Amino acid sequence: MSEYERPDRLHREPTAEDVRQLMGASTPHFALQLRNRIRTLIEALPSGHPARVEGEREIERLDQLALGSERRGPIQAHEEGLPSFRGRLDAAD
Repeated sequence: MSEYERPDRLHREPTAEDVRQLMGASTPHFALQLRNRIRTLIEALPSGHPARVEGEREIERLDQLALGSERRGPIQAHEEGLPSFRGRLDAAD
C-alpha cells in the first residue's frame, strides 16, 4: 500500500514517490489494478505535476504490460483472440 492511500496521509498532495510505491514490482496479472490505483492517485493533479507525469508514464507501461502478456503465440485460423486482445487490435485498425 502506498503511504498516500493511508487515511492519515490524505491531507497532502501525492508525490512521484507515491506513484513509484504503487508501481512496485508490477506484474501482468495485477497491471490493470495498479493502473487504476495510479489513475485515482493522480487524477486531481495539474498536467505538469511531477507525480502526474510519472503516473501517466506508468499507466502507459502498465497497459502494455497487461495487454502484451496475453499473447501466447500466434492466433490460429480456427481460434479467436482473448476479448481484451481483440479489442486492442480493433482499436488500432
